[in-house]
Amino acid sequence: MKHLIIFNREPYDGSDVTWNGLRLAGKLSEMNQEVRIFLMNDAVDMARDVCKPPEGYDQDLSGMLRELIARKIPVKVCGTCMARCGLHKNHPYFEGAAKSTMADLAEWVIDSDQVLTF
Repeated sequence: MKHLIIFNREPYDGSDVTWNGLRLAGKLSEMNQEVRIFLMNDAVDMARDVCKPPEGYDQDLSGMLRELIARKIPVKVCGTCMARCGLHKNHPYFEGAAKSTMADLAEWVIDSDQVLTF
């Protein structure tokens, strides 16, 4: 099955929503499922080097995303959101997080068996 996971939230928003979505992506991949990740809205910060865990938070969400990219899970980032969203506007993105479009997201949605949002 093909699973598309769309992240919308600021990575460190006081909840574990993003952390759980990344954990699910990793587990699906371990179970030989095809996983793709699309970052939108404030979730784009997760693919920026400058994004660091706040004091007292024990998970590095950007580090988790990097690990998924290293496992060949494709990650696309909304190009419009790259310029408009996140706390770290205008900071660079790390390698492996590809600038993308709404048309690319639409194609992924059509081509996926399951779409999940976090």
